[in-house]
Amino acid sequence: MVVYAACGGSRPADEVEHASPTLFTDVTEEAGLQGFAHSNGGFGEAWAPEIVGAGAGFLDYDGDRWQDLVLVAGGSFAGHERYRGPCVRLFRNLGDGTFEETTGQMGLHEAVSYAFGVTVGDYDNDGDPDLFVATLYRDLLLRNDDGRRFVEVGQEVGVGAVSEWSTSAMFVDADHDGWLDLYVGTYVSWSPDTDHYCGFDGEKVYCTPEVYDGIASRYYRNMGDGTFRLWTAEAGFLSGIDARRDKTLGVAAFDANGDGLTDVAVANDTERDLLFMNDGDGTFTETGIRSGIAYDLHGVPRAGMGIDIGVVDPSGEPSWFVGNFSGEMVGVYRHTGDGLFMDRAAASLVGRPTLKTLTFGLFLFDVDLDGDLDLFVANGHVQTHIDRIVEGITFRQRAQLFFNDGSGRFSEAPAEGALAAEMVARGATYADFDKDGDLDVVVTENDGRAHLWRNETQGKTWLRVRLQGRVSNRDGYGATVVVTSGGMDQVRTVSAGSSYLSHLESVATFGLGSIDTVDSVAVYWPSGMVDVVRAPASGSEIVVTEGATDAL
Repeated sequence: MVVYAACGGSRPADEVEHASPTLFTDVTEEAGLQGFAHSNGGFGEAWAPEIVGAGAGFLDYDGDRWQDLVLVAGGSFAGHERYRGPCVRLFRNLGDGTFEETTGQMGLHEAVSYAFGVTVGDYDNDGDPDLFVATLYRDLLLRNDDGRRFVEVGQEVGVGAVSEWSTSAMFVDADHDGWLDLYVGTYVSWSPDTDHYCGFDGEKVYCTPEVYDGIASRYYRNMGDGTFRLWTAEAGFLSGIDARRDKTLGVAAFDANGDGLTDVAVANDTERDLLFMNDGDGTFTETGIRSGIAYDLHGVPRAGMGIDIGVVDPSGEPSWFVGNFSGEMVGVYRHTGDGLFMDRAAASLVGRPTLKTLTFGLFLFDVDLDGDLDLFVANGHVQTHIDRIVEGITFRQRAQLFFNDGSGRFSEAPAEGALAAEMVARGATYADFDKDGDLDVVVTENDGRAHLWRNETQGKTWLRVRLQGRVSNRDGYGATVVVTSGGMDQVRTVSAGSSYLSHLESVATFGLGSIDTVDSVAVYWPSGMVDVVRAPASGSEIVVTEGATDAL
């Protein structure tokens, strides 16, 4: 069992109040990303897939310790080729604040489909990150060959045989055997032939997902020989689930009850959210209703999109955040023990400010490096005419940043700088792309640009922790990292998944505020092994290799 102290202690008074917001600067153009645009393939018929994409992800594909960027470019429909090009585009971080596109030289020009989401993981444990791309058709697995080229091997290894609408996916070592398995969220059963007509004011508009049947999400078990086997039913992911009501847009992995096992959280669109608890023998039991996360306070399912989970208050227990539709506040649930969660949307002060927004990308991160997790949400509507239907709700919306006061209560940052920009946002991710210790943000727009926002936090110290598994999977997905400093413990879980269609940087970043020293870093690995690094230098990035440091 993983045991660690709850977040505790008190922050200095000058770190509790935010006299001015942490500002982001939009550096898209100076970073060389202004030439990218996502295409939803729309040609005037309002087909359902057009409004869903697209995602983004950070990864260090060439091993130079700089975070590179993959952006989902979308695609076109057969017979309506508005966009001709690869469904994902890759940008190498040059280490000077700029990126260069390496899509062609890395072999990704051959990755042609209609894509939505990406996830990153070293599925073959060879030391470099591989890419999985969720698409409208057959999914793609892009194997990284020593940082020199990506090769599409989806059908060859067993994850590209099914042609269904996939959305958010994640690599996860679900059975803790040291190999990354793959959970693929799927959306609805749609094709041009089954497209429904929904109208407004004499025009065809996008239908809600209720008019389509859902599709059961898929789970692939990594066999440890470079191949996967479809293992959804065997692992219990179909037990008690009506596949027609499985309309997944967000997935996340975390340890819900502190038993050291990786559980799976699923956000469904207009259907109940799901929580699969790990039974410890390679199987899972769905407990969403019993756990209290399936519905809102009135017992009604919401339009779950982006999702993230983390410890945000002194209880030391994980809180679950889910982005929902306009008129439905962002969901917040805190674990109270024994796999049960309490609704804290109102108490967290996140609920009311998010009532008029439609949230897709969503993640927790310590934006101001003060030692607690803040909340970022990326917003944008799906109906261009929404302002003619609901007063005060618009198609283009601004992102929202919420500062955590350390107690799990949040205050919204003013709409200044980059935060004032209105977008049709979808994916959102973060990384320290410029190696200054704070976390920068990328937001993607549906049928529009990607935006890189540089974090301008100054005067705070930090520590970054990179994991390298040996017995556990190479990425350390499923590991819990606890940093003790100044009488406080900070907890992070390293994982893929979270946000919406996107991959967050896999390095764990801990803000230290004004504290210059770190007492220890403890890593609780999925294998059960524990490593401790004592007194690492602040303002640095350390690598913790499984089994190579002190035992706890």
